[in-house]
Amino acid sequence: MALLHRAELRPSKLELLAGWLPGRQWFAGEAGAPVSRVAAYRFDDPAGEVGVETLLVRAGDGPVLQVPLTYRGAPLAGADEHLVGVIEHSVLGRRWAYDACGDPVYPPLLAAAVLADAGQAEEYFEVDGKREARPASMTLSGSRTGRPVPTGPVSADPGDGGVTVVRVGDVELAVVRRPVPADVPAAGGLAGAWPGQDEPVLLAYAR
Repeated sequence: MALLHRAELRPSKLELLAGWLPGRQWFAGEAGAPVSRVAAYRFDDPAGEVGVETLLVRAGDGPVLQVPLTYRGAPLAGADEHLVGVIEHSVLGRRWAYDACGDPVYPPLLAAAVLADAGQAEEYFEVDGKREARPASMTLSGSRTGRPVPTGPVSADPGDGGVTVVRVGDVELAVVRRPVPADVPAAGGLAGAWPGQDEPVLLAYAR
């Protein structure tokens, strides 16, 4: 479960990405163009400390780009190269936003979604002491491979061909940065769809 806050963010997530995305090797779209949100999904951090959100966005009229992010209340040691930027959150205070592929919290959660169809987190707003469900902006479906969800050391590298590779234990996962409709590999995959994109796109897969 993800508990969200109705808060003001400075800069906004999309403003932050407008400056960060053009420097990525997998970027496609207009550099300097406004970034718009297409859809999003979240995973639950079992410890409840780190926000884990994947944004699907466009820069101008460019293609859909997949940007997994983590949000932390303090800098992540040794992860400066993965820092997207710092956000002032009107409820939570300063938050450090990272490319989730470089955050050790993310790969095990992605592995669970890809290999065991763990799904996305349910989202709630807290209003006047009561929780209100926030409807999901997209559907998400993983594979049920029967393989155990791995634990162990995690790592990441830029990959090639528009993917970023993350590893957890002995499992290697490819995060598709420019997702398009494609078959889910036999080894397992994660697909998603949203209004206006009825044919599921491949978001990540085991390899």
